Amino acid sequence: MITVREVKTRKEQKAFLDFPLDLYAGNPCFVPPLYMDEKKIFRPDYVYNDCCDAAYFLAYKDGVVAGRIQGIIQRAANEKNGEKRARFCRFDAIDDFEVSKALFDAAEKWALEKGMDTVCGPLGFSDLEREGLLIEGFDQQATFEENYNAPYYGEHIERLGYVKEVDWLGSRLYGADSPETMEEMEQLSNFIFRRYKLHLGPCKNAKDFIKRYADGIFTLLDKSYEGLYGTVPFTEGMKKLMIDNFTLVIDPKYVAVVLDENEKVVCFGLAFPALAPALAGGRGKLTPLTAIRLLKALKKPDAIDLCLVGVEPEYLNRGVSAVFSVAIMKMLRDNPEIRFADTNLNLENNFAILNQWRRFKREQVKRYRSYVKKLV
Repeated sequence: MITVREVKTRKEQKAFLDFPLDLYAGNPCFVPPLYMDEKKIFRPDYVYNDCCDAAYFLAYKDGVVAGRIQGIIQRAANEKNGEKRARFCRFDAIDDFEVSKALFDAAEKWALEKGMDTVCGPLGFSDLEREGLLIEGFDQQATFEENYNAPYYGEHIERLGYVKEVDWLGSRLYGADSPETMEEMEQLSNFIFRRYKLHLGPCKNAKDFIKRYADGIFTLLDKSYEGLYGTVPFTEGMKKLMIDNFTLVIDPKYVAVVLDENEKVVCFGLAFPALAPALAGGRGKLTPLTAIRLLKALKKPDAIDLCLVGVEPEYLNRGVSAVFSVAIMKMLRDNPEIRFADTNLNLENNFAILNQWRRFKREQVKRYRSYVKKLV
């Protein structure tokens, strides 16, 4: 017998958070989020509560938790796009179609009661959260920024009438595709600097970086990400959340900020040490052993994750993004202990970012998908 209940009690909240940790225990490809961060979704003062409605559901099979799903109404996104959409995310279930169906039935009923006419996802509160359903690359370890799920998730979702809306691609970059390419790109970068009177912005450490560039980066993010799928304008709470996270992981060796002659940010790229190997196999809790692994990963990473890239729209067709490509090539060339840079998820129709990688030795290793279903 399968039943679904909306999460209300602390015990149910814990079961909601623990379910994927139990489901994927021992799977080296699954990388849990930090448990203390996930717990915040149930707090009354959670950063997204001012622009979102959310509901959480658990499915029980014969009295045992068998799946979970979250429904989100991102009011800012709906207002921006003139839509009545609900999002689903944090969907996990055993390999039982009836369990998945019961969960989606509950989420769709909630969406209809809230006046929505469409459901899409997996999408979180914003694109700062993990998004997309893994449909290729099940043998690859997720990065800290990525979901991981079993192949049957997609089969269940498609049987329920959901269809593809857009895909994201995940690639690994191993450096310039040849020494000649490296030299050519460096020459191009130097030419662009001279022509447009640009220069790289200095920074001493994470705090100095944030003090100097945070405002300019947020302004540029809103401009350059405005038309991308699933994005929403940054609120003050979202900015604070990002700054808090950046303070922990930013290393000047893995960032590039391009400034114009008036010290305005016109291009930036942020890469972070890869944290997935330090967290895989655990439950997302900062035990002493996990803390030691994280510190080691931050100080001596063997891979880096590319997390955010932004370009001032007026510079987009002037080759300025090549500067960031050169910066990544140099990171990989000058730090031989770093095996590759993981691009994380790039929208398949974001040709501006995908074109940046064409001069790299590149391997596409993952594909994620967002689905959509009309309810009325």
